[in-house]
Amino acid sequence: MYKYCINEMLANLPMKDYKKALKIIPMVLNISPNTFFNYRSIRAEESRDIPYQKMLQLEQIFGVRPGGLQNVQVKCKHISELLQEYKHL
Repeated sequence: MYKYCINEMLANLPMKDYKKALKIIPMVLNISPNTFFNYRSIRAEESRDIPYQKMLQLEQIFGVRPGGLQNVQVKCKHISELLQEYKHL
């Protein structure tokens, strides 16, 4: 499973648009096509991430809400819980 559903979003495009999108999106993001391929290939278990600004742009390009491209939800405790848990520091 991939960490982000970029491939699924691209797969929903007609084939002619899919091929164009593979060229246009890296240009808009100001990255190489290879870097865009690497973004699309990040597996869920990997620690690698897409840089925040690039992720914001991708969400806007695909018209999804913030976090809408993530296949894996990030979980973290609220600051009040963390402060309680680490009060001995």
